[in-house]
Amino acid sequence: MVVSISKLCKSYHRGGQVIPVLSDISFDIAEGEFLALMGPSGSGKSTLLNLIAGIDQPDSGSIVIGGVDVTQLTETELAHWRALNVGFIFQFYNLIPVLTAFENVELPLILTSLSRAERREHVTMALKVVGLEDRMDHYPGQLSGGQEQRVAIARAIVTDPAILVADEPTGDLDRVSAEEIMGLMDRLNTESKKTIIMVTHDPRAAKKAHVVRHLDKGVLTNAHSQDTL
Repeated sequence: MVVSISKLCKSYHRGGQVIPVLSDISFDIAEGEFLALMGPSGSGKSTLLNLIAGIDQPDSGSIVIGGVDVTQLTETELAHWRALNVGFIFQFYNLIPVLTAFENVELPLILTSLSRAERREHVTMALKVVGLEDRMDHYPGQLSGGQEQRVAIARAIVTDPAILVADEPTGDLDRVSAEEIMGLMDRLNTESKKTIIMVTHDPRAAKKAHVVRHLDKGVLTNAHSQDTL
């Protein structure tokens, strides 16, 4: 599922001020690519990620994903498109503390037409992929940070989305846990052929990506392939 971004602009309004965040962003993401977005705080990385994921809408420009211009979809259409095509991985996991690991991973499937047995099969497989099938009955408070992020990744992949978007997935982890999470994401990319778009400040995390693109003050400054490093 190829992503094609053209002339993307985004501003926010604060009081009477218009604050530009992204300016004339154009680039493509190939199917199966692992892309890292880097840049200083406030450069627009997370905003760009949210636009690609259909969480936010641009002021102008287009984002065509798998032949669909997601900037032209209604809110209802966009919600349906996200549920089918995008898995989300956040810095702070966003797990619900009163639900078990199994129940957290099952959440994206609740509104689907899958039976309870089919949902259990999907959730068990997702937890197996991240190496936590033996912790499915544990609550988030009973898990380490690295394990919580693994549960969050299982939740992101349980619907088998084409695209994974990750916002600082190692930002709240120690170095060992961060390396484990990046190893898992690398396997999801190489073995499961997931297209991954990741915002990160961590150069070690960025090394797992195929391509690194840099944003500075809302402008795409350059890109390089890891093969050239």
